[in-house]
Amino acid sequence: MKKSTLLLLLLTPFILKAQTPEITSWIINTTGQTGYGGILTNVQQVQYSNNNVYVTATCIPDYSIGPWTNNPNLPVNQNFLFKITRNPVQNTGTLIPTPMGHIGVWSNGVSVFNAKDGMSYNNQGIWFRDAYIFEGISFDNCLGHPAPNGEYHNHVNPTCLYDDTDNSVHAPIIGYAFDGFPIYGAYGFDNPNGTGIFRKMQTSYQLRSITARTTLPDGTVLNASQYGPAIGGTYPLGAFLEDYEYVAGSGDLDEHNGRFCITPEYPSGIYAYFVTIDANEDPLYPYVIGPQYYGTVQAGNTGPGSGHNTISEPVTTYIPGSTGIPENNQHGFITINSNGSASASFIINDEENKNYNGELIDMQGKKIKSFSDIIVGTKYEIFDEGTVHGVYILELLSGTSVIESKVIY
Repeated sequence: MKKSTLLLLLLTPFILKAQTPEITSWIINTTGQTGYGGILTNVQQVQYSNNNVYVTATCIPDYSIGPWTNNPNLPVNQNFLFKITRNPVQNTGTLIPTPMGHIGVWSNGVSVFNAKDGMSYNNQGIWFRDAYIFEGISFDNCLGHPAPNGEYHNHVNPTCLYDDTDNSVHAPIIGYAFDGFPIYGAYGFDNPNGTGIFRKMQTSYQLRSITARTTLPDGTVLNASQYGPAIGGTYPLGAFLEDYEYVAGSGDLDEHNGRFCITPEYPSGIYAYFVTIDANEDPLYPYVIGPQYYGTVQAGNTGPGSGHNTISEPVTTYIPGSTGIPENNQHGFITINSNGSASASFIINDEENKNYNGELIDMQGKKIKSFSDIIVGTKYEIFDEGTVHGVYILELLSGTSVIESKVIY
């Protein structure tokens, strides 16, 4: 049997899903502050259940916005009620495209839009125009602008929301996508395991080496009637989303513009999106979220007229600074034991004698092993023979209680 080179054992108490980052990361207006047009700013209320967070917002930030060159639209109160899952999961089926309109919400209640401006070359739905290129003239100093319905939004890095030049710290959570995964600013740990310096996360999308727009990034050869315009002049390379291709491993982030990694708010790891900017803080495609979501998306947040959900379950109102349900339950804890080989094990101790289910997850978010009907006081082997050495998260659940431990094997 192979010997493990290193096993880091952490004792982690119960983490109850009462007030975790998807609840506490919002900028809530507690003073009645108003902004553009005398409208209340930021988020007005956050409510939560065991499974969902409900965010009420006007879509107006607390910083100065406007003017918007060549844009006749003006921001108006959107009176949104977004519903965000507290249990985000990877979509292992047909991936969901990020649609037109809001695809997520910034921490101040302003909408996140995708990279498109809503138009395609010759209206054929093949060569989609990049909003940063074609609408950028109408962006204000905060890189936002209002849509025809008055919905103020950002297609790219919301530069007034956080300090996008500070490389001394990990960027904060600046929003959530509608699949429930967090959106961070530009800076993350050098390594996904939470080590190394802080640096800008690099997109893995690159401009294609093409001289004519006759093929798509997936290699599809178009017929002449579907060709895009000549490269140059009004349509430089990068004017259309199809001018880019995803090159796996060329950057830090995957095709969704995210990665599974440790962050300050998620010390056990989470899949997270990052906004992407260059050395001059200029936006880099795909800007926030890639063409498709990483996770599954609940109904009610996307599509025409969306963002006005109805709460149909018991909820608790989050009050900033409150503690809610205690985060630590001293009745239960996990002990991990190792004999110096691959046969590391864990035992659950719990005065309430609950049963648990669990998973062993790698740093890419892939499930390596499942545990069902775990009995208190019984020893369970963590690793199977042949498990690749690396960093893993052991996550055990009982109802709404979660025990998590990082294991470096």
